[in-house]
Amino acid sequence: MMTKELAHMIDHTLLKANATEDEIIKLAQEAKEHSFASVCVNPTWVKTAAEILKDAEGVEVCTVIGFPLGASTPEVKAFETANAIENGATEVDMVINIGAIKGKNYDLVEKDIRAVTEAAKGKALTKVIIETCLLSDEEKEIACKLSVKAGADFVKTSTGFSTGGATVEDIRLMRKTVGPEIGVKASGGVRSLEDAQSMIEAGATRIGASSGVAIVNGLTSDSSY
Repeated sequence: MMTKELAHMIDHTLLKANATEDEIIKLAQEAKEHSFASVCVNPTWVKTAAEILKDAEGVEVCTVIGFPLGASTPEVKAFETANAIENGATEVDMVINIGAIKGKNYDLVEKDIRAVTEAAKGKALTKVIIETCLLSDEEKEIACKLSVKAGADFVKTSTGFSTGGATVEDIRLMRKTVGPEIGVKASGGVRSLEDAQSMIEAGATRIGASSGVAIVNGLTSDSSY
């Protein structure tokens, strides 16, 4: 895979709580330079990133919803989504209600996802973070199926802030479950070109990483996301 093609599969990510405006500006400038698919930032930084990227063709502004726990209500997630889009987000990565999946309250899980997909419909692409490290394989499959049913564009492995990140096995399972039409995003612990290629070979169509520059330069980062 050519470096440029790989770069356009990477969401260049900075979600740590202590990220500064200068760091967000640098992130967005790197995304422009390398033609990454998007920058992924916390909602408070969406306006900043959108302003820098307004003339950057093909680089989207991605943010996170209900992050990182997924435990806010569907109504709050819908408001957060609408607010982020108003501020310039064109992609939203929402965290599902993980406790509801574990407790088999699937109606709530679907309602939770649908609140975001409907708020984003026609305005922003929606990715659903299922937090694979906290789920059994059966729960991962259910979460993926509910995401598709609720209208999501992507399913995504991880927040990068829980007990583990993306694995090749989880990407294979998710791809098998959602079929060929839905995007699959690997995030959490993808630190090198080799990591990224392994995820793509397993079925990932997007990579979430704070190590995007290192990845496209064939280096290995020590970043956890």
